[in-house]
Amino acid sequence: MDTAQTRRRFLATTAALATPQIFLPRSHAAGVIETKVISQQENYYHGWPTVGRCANGDLFAVWSGRRVGHVCPFGTVECMRSHDEGKTWTFPRTVHDGLIDDRDAGFLETKEGTLLVTSFTSLAYETHGYLEKHADDPAWQAAHSRIPDEGERKKELGCWAYRSTDGGKTFSNRIDTVVNSPHGPTQLSDGRLLYLGKQLWTDEKKIGAAISEDDGQSWTWFSEIPTRDGDDPTKSYHELHQIECADGSILAQIRNHNKTNAGETLQCRSTDGGKTWSTPEAIGVWGLPSHLLRLRDDRLVMSYGYRRKPFGNQARISEDNGKTWSDPITLSDDGASGDLGYPSTVELSNGTLLTIWYEKMPDSSLARLRQATWKV
Repeated sequence: MDTAQTRRRFLATTAALATPQIFLPRSHAAGVIETKVISQQENYYHGWPTVGRCANGDLFAVWSGRRVGHVCPFGTVECMRSHDEGKTWTFPRTVHDGLIDDRDAGFLETKEGTLLVTSFTSLAYETHGYLEKHADDPAWQAAHSRIPDEGERKKELGCWAYRSTDGGKTFSNRIDTVVNSPHGPTQLSDGRLLYLGKQLWTDEKKIGAAISEDDGQSWTWFSEIPTRDGDDPTKSYHELHQIECADGSILAQIRNHNKTNAGETLQCRSTDGGKTWSTPEAIGVWGLPSHLLRLRDDRLVMSYGYRRKPFGNQARISEDNGKTWSDPITLSDDGASGDLGYPSTVELSNGTLLTIWYEKMPDSSLARLRQATWKV
């Protein structure tokens, strides 16, 4: 299984509401202030979100929306904004609706004020009987027939970014980012945009970094992450994220499905601006995929899905640039299944943290977006 289209559903197996003011049971973890569902379209499945904080204080959330399930042909890239630090959210808008499934969504506001949204396109719904299972579903067949020719459909596969230079009113046509990972790139102190991920649609499917030196308008392959002895990176390294630490090093984390440390997060580091990387190593954290955030006091936060009982999401804190991590902080532990996670975190103006993830709810076959506010 080496096609990225199928990775979300089958890696989840391996690793194994409607309105903004619907409240769910509060986590028992110390520090969690409130947990609530924030998605406003209960008739859709919401997947794999990212939240970021803009320079003006607004929160900007993106995800794969207008779906009917974990694998389907309908996915679009959706967004919404909060002007009051997550208390309320605007109604969703579509960033991009392509001719095949748009999955995942990452977000970054650059120092130039550009909003950058990332995603990738997929034909997973064609594989493993999904399309045949829905042979009598007019909507599935209509979506599939948007591009009748198989070769033309495959030309739509890619790793993409969409730029907005007007605060999110409009977005550009898609831009090839070379690699993909769920939460998108980060900006380094020298102004470059660094994006760690996987080459989804090349024969090599390399794991490493793409770089942009023009505010996300173009991307080039930059460096490859080495492989730990005995690992198969093509099949078993996935969904990276990265952050520049206070000491100038760049910390990267990797979703690992190799036999050694299966289901754990691996970590590596660059001390030369992303040109070279240390060999990935386990850090003793079961859970994935992770998102990294550097707080104003230079501590790091890693947040990640916990896709075994009790299903939920966790976070850890590092006070030494990622060399060591705290015990887990439970953000939620009342999930109905492992179809949840991909949390990302922002720091609010008062130092409170806000984390957003997706979760298939116990009262529905559809996944929604859920939010926790918490303190450390």
